[in-house]
Amino acid sequence: MIPLPRAWWLTSAMLIGVAVGFMAGIAATMVVTAPIRPDVVIGLVVAVPSSIGLLLVLCSGRRWITTFGVFVLSIAPGWLGMLVAMQAVSLG
Repeated sequence: MIPLPRAWWLTSAMLIGVAVGFMAGIAATMVVTAPIRPDVVIGLVVAVPSSIGLLLVLCSGRRWITTFGVFVLSIAPGWLGMLVAMQAVSLG
């Protein structure tokens, strides 16, 4: 059984995770200047945080580990959203 914390803890972790994902997307577009295939970037940005977060949530034995897993899981949408927004703004 997955130990679930209070709903406001999970909501807060998701909100902070999306904000961290936004900042990671901004930092990634500033640091990486080499052309990279879009499918590789999408795979890394979505698959890595999602798989780590899902693994943390499924294997958690404590409530704070579940909260941290939700935080890591919610980094992916923020990061991908910022990368898409930066691509749309930069290329029109």
